[in-house]
Amino acid sequence: MYNSTSKTYKMKRKIITFSNKISLDLHKPQRKFFADMTYGILASNSCLLTDITDQLHETNKKVNIVERLANQLSKGIYEKSSKKYLKWVKSITPDYPTIHIDDTDIVKPDGYKFEALGLVRDGSASASAKNVYSKGYHVTEAVALTENGNPISIYSTIHSSAEKEYKSINTHTFSAIETGVSLYGKATFVMDRGYDGNKTFNRLNDLNQDYIIRITKKRKLFYRNKWVTSTELCNRRKGKIKLPLFYRGKEQTAYISHIKSQITASRNHVTLVLVYGITEHPMMLVTNKDIKAKEDVIQVAKKYFSRWRIEEYFRCKKQQFGFENFRVRKLKAINALNFHLTICMSFLAIMAEQSETNCLKVMIMKKANAVRQKVFFTYYRLAKGIKGMLAYAHEGVRRWYKTKRPKYRQQVLKLTA
Repeated sequence: MYNSTSKTYKMKRKIITFSNKISLDLHKPQRKFFADMTYGILASNSCLLTDITDQLHETNKKVNIVERLANQLSKGIYEKSSKKYLKWVKSITPDYPTIHIDDTDIVKPDGYKFEALGLVRDGSASASAKNVYSKGYHVTEAVALTENGNPISIYSTIHSSAEKEYKSINTHTFSAIETGVSLYGKATFVMDRGYDGNKTFNRLNDLNQDYIIRITKKRKLFYRNKWVTSTELCNRRKGKIKLPLFYRGKEQTAYISHIKSQITASRNHVTLVLVYGITEHPMMLVTNKDIKAKEDVIQVAKKYFSRWRIEEYFRCKKQQFGFENFRVRKLKAINALNFHLTICMSFLAIMAEQSETNCLKVMIMKKANAVRQKVFFTYYRLAKGIKGMLAYAHEGVRRWYKTKRPKYRQQVLKLTA
């Protein structure tokens, strides 16, 4: 016998309790809206307001509910809830975390009414052809990894070069770095080749942060009193440290070497870590972390390879929740919708952090009915299982936020003799 009613209630209660933590300092109508969005997105696995509305099971007309949600999104992100969210993220992540920063795109090739719609490089189309551009938005994201390696966003913003007074992508990158610094004090920032720039290195050095950044072939390093290209240094070494690792869905073996050098005009001391055997050309990583033994070199390589977590994070938002399929048009509302989706992704991180014997997690995994028993990224499976459990619900969250009205007191006319 499948006791769907009790299991659905437990799942719903867990979602509402989490939503209330983020919206604790808001007024009751706003807390109700937060619960509606969190519950609706998780129950529908969709970012369409019509799909979210279907899962709320309210008695009002559907068009009125969609309009109510859209009006709330147009107000943007509430500052109080954003601060509460970051405070909660800090409580479940390490004091000195690994923070991955990366960019992605949201493509709207057939969009005409979206605000400040610009041109972006379509990452999906550019896999087969080089530099395919489409209408869309840029997304800058920073995620911190928990002790178990689950990504939780600490910064996520959607922006476009078509905005008025738009400066540059670096502005958002530096904002993501500053958010991590203000939240943790010090962290290890991991970035890909797109961030190989002197401004990035200088900014991280000025903030006294640790970093691991993959550099390009054009990068020059100061080695033995002269500037040398990174590829020339790479050709002088061969990997001596053997490292078995799991990368891009399969077990592989990497060979690592490292060289002490300097970078940028300020000649800041760094270590060039070379990784052979994984890609066609050796990976070249620059870090300012102290390297005293081969274990330190291995840790640098492992931290960089953990960046596949943010790639899967992007893919989950787009494929599992259909984020590129949103219909809200104002950039302020789009960012607010992205914030609510971020909250839902954080809820998946909570469930992923639970032990494998946790009763609710076991029920979610069972409901997902996955083919493979063991995977390294469980967000897809958790999202599917939660949606399946909430499919038994006949009402949304409105009864949890029922307005208490005073009893109607009718005036009584008393006749006196």
